[in-house]
Amino acid sequence: MSKAVRAELIAAAQSLDGLGFMPSKSGNLSVRTRHGFLITPSALPYAETTPADLVECDADGAVLKGKRKPSSEWRLHAELYKARPEAQAVVHTHSPLATALSCARQGLPPFHYMIVMGGGGDIRCSRYATFGTQALAEAGVEALAGRKAALLANHGVLAFGRTLAGAKALAMEVENLAREYLTLLSAGLAPVLLTPAELEEVVAQFGGYGRLG
Repeated sequence: MSKAVRAELIAAAQSLDGLGFMPSKSGNLSVRTRHGFLITPSALPYAETTPADLVECDADGAVLKGKRKPSSEWRLHAELYKARPEAQAVVHTHSPLATALSCARQGLPPFHYMIVMGGGGDIRCSRYATFGTQALAEAGVEALAGRKAALLANHGVLAFGRTLAGAKALAMEVENLAREYLTLLSAGLAPVLLTPAELEEVVAQFGGYGRLG
């Protein structure tokens, strides 16, 4: 991969880490490559990560280039790329409020129009599976059916995009939505959910702005 792509991947990881979305070296990012994907390494603080630390894997996760081990969640990325040809980048965070919601094994309903940025009328929470396993990869892909973002039960956020910037922005929006939703619930208020017809209008409006695709 080019130096520019490697630099962009590290910059995105460090940006999310700076926002508190990747505590204790958690979370991982990748971009699709011709032969598989380029992913952040395992167990290395993002502030210390350099382009040489990134790991190139084939479509099945075997290391093609790199001196370090790929993220322990490489299966999650590999299976998502196989299942979703449109995915060009994957972002997995442990952002605090979305992760808290995932620990209740609840997703986000259509309480705010920005929910459609996730690809549909809600953001689902996956079934639970142990981190770093094939079962988690399968659960994540399942929760993403017809969607671009999902919560991983008792774990965090998974998002993909046609660009790394898009995947990162979506992961950040999921955290923002979780903050708004939990604030509403903590105030003892019940959200008024948007109807399917209202959501369709939002999608049409976003299409005009070029926000979806």
